[in-house]
Amino acid sequence: QVQLVESGGGLVQAGGSLRLSCTASGNIFSISTMGWYRQVPGKERDLVARITSGGNTVYADSVKGRFTISRDFSKNTVYLQMNSLKPEDTAVYYCYANLVTTTVRDIGMNYWGKGTLLTVSS
Repeated sequence: QVQLVESGGGLVQAGGSLRLSCTASGNIFSISTMGWYRQVPGKERDLVARITSGGNTVYADSVKGRFTISRDFSKNTVYLQMNSLKPEDTAVYYCYANLVTTTVRDIGMNYWGKGTLLTVSS
């Protein structure tokens, strides 16, 4: 029904930049929120940033001023521009969306991508 596909992960030098992209496809009626979480082994999956259809944003304190989230929900796409990358940003980054499908219109549900690995070398 719904699939989220991430791209843009890879190996980056500390201080460098990278942009992640995520596109949702399937029987989507509307998107309320899209964003990014990240996870390292042995730890919980934590919010990095999210953005609503109205443009409201939330950032983790650790990335404020360095990362910028944007969206084009007409294309079911969210972006994460990451600047001044640090080794502690190394993680698997997961795209998520809260959206309403055409088959179940009553409530928004969360959907997740498979994740993309970002490694920042010191």
